[in-house]
Amino acid sequence: MSKHKKPKKLKQSLSNIIRKVFEKNPDARLTHKQVCSLLDIRENALRKLVYTVLQDLAKEGYLKAVSHGEFILDRHTNFLEGTVDMTARGAGYVSVEEEEKDVYIAPQNMQQALDGDRVRINITRRGNRLEGQIVEVIERERTQFVGTIEMHDKFAFLVPDNARAGTDIYIPKEKLNGAKNGQKALVRITVWPQSADNPFGEVLEVLGKPGTNDTEMISILANQGIEYTFPQEVLDEAERITMELDPKEIEKRRDFRDTTTFTIDPVDAKDFDDALSFRKLENGHYEIGIHIADVSHYVRPGSAMDREALKRSNSVYLVDRVIPMLPEQLSNMVCSLRPDEDKFTFSAVFELDDNGKVYNEWFGKTVIHSDRRFTYEQAQEILEGQAGDYEEELRKLDEIAKIYRKKRLKAGALNIESEEVRFRLDENGHPAEVVLKTSKDAHKLIEEFMLLANRQVATFISKRAKKEKIPFIYRVHDKPDEAKIELFNVFIDKFGYQLNFSHPGEISKSINKLLSDIRLKNEYSLIQNMAIRSMAKATYETENIGHYGLSFEYYTHFTSPIRRYADLIVHRILFEELTTGKHKFGSELDDVAKRISRMERKAVEAERESQKYFQVLFLQDKVGEVFDGTISGLAEFGMFVRMDENQCEGMVPMNEIPGDRFYFDAKKFHIIGGKTGKEYNFGDKVRVRVYELHPRKRQIDLELIAD
Repeated sequence: MSKHKKPKKLKQSLSNIIRKVFEKNPDARLTHKQVCSLLDIRENALRKLVYTVLQDLAKEGYLKAVSHGEFILDRHTNFLEGTVDMTARGAGYVSVEEEEKDVYIAPQNMQQALDGDRVRINITRRGNRLEGQIVEVIERERTQFVGTIEMHDKFAFLVPDNARAGTDIYIPKEKLNGAKNGQKALVRITVWPQSADNPFGEVLEVLGKPGTNDTEMISILANQGIEYTFPQEVLDEAERITMELDPKEIEKRRDFRDTTTFTIDPVDAKDFDDALSFRKLENGHYEIGIHIADVSHYVRPGSAMDREALKRSNSVYLVDRVIPMLPEQLSNMVCSLRPDEDKFTFSAVFELDDNGKVYNEWFGKTVIHSDRRFTYEQAQEILEGQAGDYEEELRKLDEIAKIYRKKRLKAGALNIESEEVRFRLDENGHPAEVVLKTSKDAHKLIEEFMLLANRQVATFISKRAKKEKIPFIYRVHDKPDEAKIELFNVFIDKFGYQLNFSHPGEISKSINKLLSDIRLKNEYSLIQNMAIRSMAKATYETENIGHYGLSFEYYTHFTSPIRRYADLIVHRILFEELTTGKHKFGSELDDVAKRISRMERKAVEAERESQKYFQVLFLQDKVGEVFDGTISGLAEFGMFVRMDENQCEGMVPMNEIPGDRFYFDAKKFHIIGGKTGKEYNFGDKVRVRVYELHPRKRQIDLELIAD
């Protein structure tokens, strides 16, 4: 049974209402009597409470007391707008452009805001930590939530799966729509009265019994505000698009159908959005075409598909399914660069020599015909010496890609070797095996040529923008925060390592040297993951600051418009610049950049939750078994351990560590026993027993086996 708060105090409700009175009348000078009259308050006790609230608001700096007992909205109050990022404990942080640091909002000052909402706040305290309170919810990020129905005699509550949702939702019995106790349901908030502690809602859809893959995946998506079905008008619009290419449109395009062209993608991929063409020129150089699905030809601005694509912002890749940004008619059929089919593409074509030097570049609309679909594994076999289709082309592309990569790393790009934990699912959708996938030469070949296209498109637009402002979306990555790098230094010190750099510009080179030195050691993966977490997050912005991780001055996303809305926007802007030179985007592009950055974070979180859920499923028949593991995280409440054999991560609660009473020492960043002095550090090897599994919480409880 969940615990529900008592109804809000009348004083807090009055405070909210009075704030709204002054916000709607920002120039009004109102007395206590006038406020009571506007609110139709006649009882003496309530009138006295109104006066107390007015005095409190004046003390907070929200109102200003002027002559003759009048109050006015304080013009010097810091009213700022931002987006709420809620914690599981009910507090929040609001990111605002005007402040470098996020503003902390205590639970009692959240004022009915929920995670992701656009809010207006005022700063109440400045110091080491900015603090504020929410004055108004400007726009709800979402009103639909998934959780478990908890029945009472005459009503029910929806207990959201995601603790950051903010609150349980009260559901009158007549609004249950057949939902029963313990079932998963999708609920929409209908109203949130000022005097109510919880919002009121209604059941939109009963998802069924908790624990099935479908129910849990839908729950994960809904709790991130990610749509998992397409509106009918979007599907209808997609179905009207034919696979046949318009001959008149073909005539307008550069024709690459007779040029050797192929794709290289994961074995289970269906949305092929990039292809490479290769042609040797008479002067000994090479013409390399990077051909990208021309989604912008089919998805027009303002259409139902375009609105839905912006809403989703990207495709979401869960363990057992893909939630596409575009309907499958486009993502897997019309736009997908499938072999032996003519396709419309938007291309970046380069004349290169053996060293990868660019002599000429061309951007424009094209038509291609893919001759072969390679999986990464098939291409890798050819790169390793096996005979196969287009082996000469593949090996030359690989040579050039390695030159590009070496040059990038020398310039200061971070050398991150991607590792991906994947599950092989059986016919019932149950995880049968854990597979650790690493990036090999075939992956790096594609990566380098996609980086080339993205960088050159951004450079092309940026150089033209110096003459006349061109609205554009860049992919930017800021320099690392010194405090996070210092924390990373504390972390690696536990392994006997240290970063050596004399100025911030050398951080990436120092990290690269460290990772290179420990490449074959057990702690490599752990340290690389911590290095990634020490970096700033890459985002989409309309103002360019460069990309620190890639060491590029200009960078954007151009190569995946089937699965990223940012790339679709970049295609439209580039085409406008190549044709009319007139641009339709204005200040709204900044809002688009913010939205797609926010939705990207939600997609990453959904994918992470999906991984955690399937980790729990994988261990269901292994409760009680003992595994060797590595300490992967430390916190006040316990330690996280990643099991070496299956890469699944669980937690050992602090009070369950045997042999002593242990506590977390934040300064030395380790767990230590109060009597014995026994330490547990990052990277320590331990043995754990799988103790208990919680599929709904996506949580694995472990028991530490004492030495």
